[in-house]
Amino acid sequence: MKTKLPISAYLIIGVMLFALFFGAGNLIFPAQLGQDAGTNFWPAIIGFLITGVGLPFLGILAMGFSGSRNLQELASRIHPIYAVIFTSLLYLTIGPFFAAPRTGAVAFDVGIAPFIGEAYMQIGLIIFTLVFFSITLWLSLNPTKIVDRVGKILSPSIIILLLVLLAMVIVKPMGAIGTPQEAYASGAFMKGFTEGYNTMDALASLVFGIIIINIIRSMGVTDKRGILAATAKSGAIATAFLAILYVGIAYLGATSTSVLGFLDTGGAVLSGASTHYLGSFGLVMLSVIIILACLTTAIGLMIACGEYFHTLMPKVSYKVFVAIFTTFCFVVANFGLSNIITYSIPVLMFLYPLAVVLMLLTFLSPLFNHSRIVYVSATVVALMVSTIDGLKTLCDLLEIEYFLGLAPIISLYERALPFYTEGLGWLLPVLAVILITGLIARVTQSTSSVKVEA
Repeated sequence: MKTKLPISAYLIIGVMLFALFFGAGNLIFPAQLGQDAGTNFWPAIIGFLITGVGLPFLGILAMGFSGSRNLQELASRIHPIYAVIFTSLLYLTIGPFFAAPRTGAVAFDVGIAPFIGEAYMQIGLIIFTLVFFSITLWLSLNPTKIVDRVGKILSPSIIILLLVLLAMVIVKPMGAIGTPQEAYASGAFMKGFTEGYNTMDALASLVFGIIIINIIRSMGVTDKRGILAATAKSGAIATAFLAILYVGIAYLGATSTSVLGFLDTGGAVLSGASTHYLGSFGLVMLSVIIILACLTTAIGLMIACGEYFHTLMPKVSYKVFVAIFTTFCFVVANFGLSNIITYSIPVLMFLYPLAVVLMLLTFLSPLFNHSRIVYVSATVVALMVSTIDGLKTLCDLLEIEYFLGLAPIISLYERALPFYTEGLGWLLPVLAVILITGLIARVTQSTSSVKVEA
């Protein structure tokens, strides 16, 4: 039985994990952050890296540490019904609700929009996404090796093109770093922190972790400690690549405003930068690579969601689920990239605390003897805060009055919960509940064991 793998194996798994995380959608968020953060670039990007890189790494480690076969099994430590609801919501979020439609919208924004006039944007988006998700449906219903092969070519192509672009940015920036926009003028770190939620990689890590663990097992490492060590080393490689590219792309965005002006999405920033440095050829290259990368990501997400919901509801065929999901993606994609990103934020404000709490509980679980009461208590507290956060964010985005008696609850939370206005009101109450219920669990279990021995 192996306990270690050669360094080359960690590198291969790490690059594979990087490819899973680094969908083309991830390019747009650091570019937009760089433009808006301006001279507050560093605190903003550090906040972004914590949630966009640190939390996905934590999620990968949590799955390795837990020994669970999948996310639903891990979440069942709270309750089997909660596990189904939470896992389903997570798959829908990284699938047909937001991440999958975003692939079509990003592909259009970067790959097609620069070549067509403003007057044809909406009809162009409809035609493009119809073709894009039709191909996604066809290849999801008939998975072939071509998708894997294209993916293996695309990942290095994206990295090489980005490194060339970033090298040019460092050698000859487009201009000076501009003034921070209102959202980043004060509290740039926390704004970057919440922007990192948009990558959705922390949620995806709870799914990708199992894929990586199965690969490690197939290489002969089967004991828990060996799997965790291999997962940590591979995860460190993947997240290091992510961090380097995020910082570089954010710097590109920060130096672009004097030439490109402030743009609506990061996709337009990348297109503009490619044209500036590499001309029409660079823009065409970026467009082709991004469209294909988005397509392979969309196919992967549709297959994963179709398989999960088919196991959940075996009477409904995999093909029916995939057909429903791709149709839904087509509809959502036509709301446009900005709207998809905007309306995903309330859902992410709701789901992220629950995902992070599950990760924390996984690591702390041996300390309280895996007591369910600790899992349930901490999750309930997180749920009480994250539900209000999600509804509050939705009302703020829609610019409507708080409904269902939200206003007094929000006012109470703002007064009573540290870091609430920064989006972390759940953190200290959850830690306090874990400490209190964890101690109770240890004491009661110790008392029970003493009585049994007597």
